[in-house]
Amino acid sequence: MATWHPGTRFDLITCVHGLHYVGDKLGLLTKIAGWLTDEGVFVANFDARSIRLPDGAPAGRRLTTALRAAGLAYDGRSRRISRTGGARIDLPYRYLGADDQAGPNYTGQPAVDSHYAPVGKTIARQRTGGLS
Repeated sequence: MATWHPGTRFDLITCVHGLHYVGDKLGLLTKIAGWLTDEGVFVANFDARSIRLPDGAPAGRRLTTALRAAGLAYDGRSRRISRTGGARIDLPYRYLGADDQAGPNYTGQPAVDSHYAPVGKTIARQRTGGLS
């Protein structure tokens, strides 16, 4: 998924327990937002606790605030992330790498923790003016 470039945009993108195994989860979320049509819907299972800072601590509230500021809806109770409408989004994190030995997540299955360094003072933004 990290290198795939679809030739079209989509009305619906779902991911059931797939993001648990992705290294650069935030990078993939930004790509998916750009793959949606103007009315397209994206829904996925996403455990924000799998996003870690350089010291290994969970990214926490700053992350969920940035996700929401970028136009993504996150429900921590159901561990679901969603978005309606395509856009180019930026998240204030630089991918550092992944830990495929993180152990089981909330589903009890082995999962990958993704490590990021916060960048800049901007929380997040959604670019306007259409997609290119």
